[in-house]
Amino acid sequence: MVSGTILGEYTSAVSADRLWKASFCDGHNLIPKLLPGIISSIEILEGDGAGVGSVKKFNFTDVIKDYSYVKDRVEVMDLENHIVKYSTLEGGVMGIKVKSYTVEISLTATNKGGCLSKMKIEYESIGDSLLSEEDANDMQQGIFAMVKAIDAHLVENHTAYA
Repeated sequence: MVSGTILGEYTSAVSADRLWKASFCDGHNLIPKLLPGIISSIEILEGDGAGVGSVKKFNFTDVIKDYSYVKDRVEVMDLENHIVKYSTLEGGVMGIKVKSYTVEISLTATNKGGCLSKMKIEYESIGDSLLSEEDANDMQQGIFAMVKAIDAHLVENHTAYA
């Protein structure tokens, strides 16, 4: 078992406040509508879906071949600084590629009115080596796909989550 870290960034034209509200406060409602070919539903199993301790189950369509769901728990929800951290409880790549992983995403306002989204994934591999570059990229892109879909929706709908 080896510990690894995956870092990524994404720049958005949407303000940090709007992207935060849509992605992390109401994402459980919005994401299945924006990505119906990938995510069939998001169930809130515990909590309100956004607060610390909330447990959500993301159910995937048949497009995702390796697994059908992922269940995670919100560990940190810093509304003021736009930081969320969650741990994966089961499903997804757990047991397939990694033993465990956590994801932290922060949104920081830019001087152009948009925001910079930074993601840090910390994981423990199942084997004695780090994830391959392809597997690490797949994890990162899968998570950012949801944020990018919400971002595109907000660009098209200027008053949504204002």
